[in-house]
Amino acid sequence: MFKITSGKGFHMTFDNGYTVSVQFGAGNYGDNYDLSWDDPILPSRLAEFAAWGSDNEFLTIEGDEIHGYCTTKEVLRLINIVATLKETDQ
Repeated sequence: MFKITSGKGFHMTFDNGYTVSVQFGAGNYGDNYDLSWDDPILPSRLAEFAAWGSDNEFLTIEGDEIHGYCTTKEVLRLINIVATLKETDQ
């Protein structure tokens, strides 16, 4: 399932019950971090990534719950990690 989040990013929920969040708007750890909430969302080379399970607990991936300033390649790699987890991996 896909979900747009406040017009500044998206969530993806996989069949395994895990959800990933990719955000690149004001206040997110990316190029637009310093924007005001009233500013239009601009394209960004970098984004913030997080993931959680069906229990709504953040996943720790490679030592962090929130991965900031991720390139598109890093986001894809992290999405693939989460997408291939088994539900019992929580």
